[in-house]
Amino acid sequence: MAMFKKILVANRGEIALRVLRACRVMGVRSVMVHSEADRDAIYVKLAHESVCVGPSQSVKSYLNIPAIIAAAEVTGAEAIHPGYGFLSENAEFAECVEQSGFVFIGPRADTIRLMGDKVSAKREMQAAGVPCVPGSDGALPDEHEEIIKIAKKVGYPLIIKASGGGGGRGMRVVEREEDLITAVETTKTEAGAAFGNPTVYMERYLQKPRHIEIQVLADEHGNAIYLGERDCSMQRRHQKVIEEAPAPFITPKQRKEIGEACVAACKRIGYRGAGTFEFLYENGEFFFIEMNTRVQVEHPVTELISGVDIVQEQLRVAAGMPLSITQKDVHLRGHAIECRINAEDPFNFMPSPGMIEHYHCPGGPGIRLDTHLYQGYRIPPYYDSLVAKLCAYGDCRKQATDRMRVALREFMIEGIKTNIPLHLELMDDADFLAGGQSIHYLEQWLAERNEKEKNQ
Repeated sequence: MAMFKKILVANRGEIALRVLRACRVMGVRSVMVHSEADRDAIYVKLAHESVCVGPSQSVKSYLNIPAIIAAAEVTGAEAIHPGYGFLSENAEFAECVEQSGFVFIGPRADTIRLMGDKVSAKREMQAAGVPCVPGSDGALPDEHEEIIKIAKKVGYPLIIKASGGGGGRGMRVVEREEDLITAVETTKTEAGAAFGNPTVYMERYLQKPRHIEIQVLADEHGNAIYLGERDCSMQRRHQKVIEEAPAPFITPKQRKEIGEACVAACKRIGYRGAGTFEFLYENGEFFFIEMNTRVQVEHPVTELISGVDIVQEQLRVAAGMPLSITQKDVHLRGHAIECRINAEDPFNFMPSPGMIEHYHCPGGPGIRLDTHLYQGYRIPPYYDSLVAKLCAYGDCRKQATDRMRVALREFMIEGIKTNIPLHLELMDDADFLAGGQSIHYLEQWLAERNEKEKNQ
């Protein structure tokens, strides 16, 4: 077993730069694919080699499987790292990579398929002893009378979910029996159009849950570990805005129990690489909702409290090596918070692409910044608005939030709008500073703020 000599990075933005850095530390040459719009990106300039794989539109470049495979072939890369988003959880892509003679830096295609289907994923988790939200036993039947019977057993309010959905799409809350069948049929139609899979299932709708996730690593030698949990409850339209680790008010006993259940699940499904088990948490109970079979946007906060380089472990595992650490080596220390910095209006969330006219990055004790920005860089309008991840680490949560507040004030990005003002207000919000807010808190906070603005 030897480390790869050359890896192709099939992504863009800050995660492309993050993978490139891991490659450099491990002595691996990097190949960066890019669209025409990203030709001047800093990670393209810093990579050992780069290949343009198509025009600006994602479907013709970063989602162009034949072009990415061809780029790996002409550069002599041995493996492909998909980052997050784009093709990272595309089983067909993982299969094409392996069939073309390259290593996919992630789980096997069959594992991606298994965990990408919410019904089969929930079935496997139940078998592994991972707690799940009470709901239908698999896909809902076609018979309306049976659906009504299942709903009475689950209890209202409930939520109808698309089996192939994700990212907050393909879901519908039902509070009354008279709305049930319409909601089911509508969700089926939408799911078929959006995901190519009309299958839906039913779960109890939790009123004020938090979003807690467990980071895992697993290799092909039967080893699997968990690196604690993250709280990702500060969300808008199911999109995370702030993440932190560890999650406030989760006890060491709870962490151990849910972490060990996730490890058992990894071993049951033969998981390989980095992954994240996502849970809703309410009244002291965890309920599994999905697994992300890739590196997460919020992985830096786990790295800061654990000292483990998750991307380097991904490369090791993909090369056939065992994990460099065991569960006994995992010691969580301090507290870390991540603010997602987006190129958008801070309060109406309209994207704000354009030229960075002035740029100054923050620093100081405990500050980490993952970004591909630089002065003079033009943010293209074709992709996700995430442009930076600002992290603050401290001995405790208060120190981390204090450091974050200072870093946000120091972070200057001029020429475009960013959501830094939103983060600054949240760092002064008493309820956020108290910790433990539900996934609905931020949207309620924004609605109240907008109402105050109107009345002034």
